[in-house]
Amino acid sequence: MKTEKVAQNTITALLATHQLRQTDCRLDILEVFLQKKFALSHSDLEKMFKESYDRVTMYRTLKSFLDKGLIHKVLDDEGTPKYALCSTTQCTTHTHAHEHVHFKCETCGQTSCLDEIKVPSLVLPKGFQLKEMNLLLQGICASCQINCEL
Repeated sequence: MKTEKVAQNTITALLATHQLRQTDCRLDILEVFLQKKFALSHSDLEKMFKESYDRVTMYRTLKSFLDKGLIHKVLDDEGTPKYALCSTTQCTTHTHAHEHVHFKCETCGQTSCLDEIKVPSLVLPKGFQLKEMNLLLQGICASCQINCEL
């Protein structure tokens, strides 16, 4: 399942930075997030670790990561929450400090964070309070585009 081994000290440091205890489940799930360059759903992780961890343990791990600012929710047109690593150290327990675009490939189905493309600022009408912003673009990712041209 694992294509490349992420340095254990990187994973340990991330957990420590976000004040999370080291558990086998947290170590394994964080390693997968570091390896993949696209968002993952609970069911994606469940398929990978069905022999090792039950679904509740994985759900609690994702919730802990989300609550501590280690991962963020990714908007997807399928209605199933997906998650990706936060790319900024400014994300905390109280706020996620990034409003970037997400891109879903129509060919492979992967949703990726495009951190370099910021969501444009919007002015809401009086009485509205912004909690979070999401922008999902759809098309064909670079990998699938290359495969189509071959």
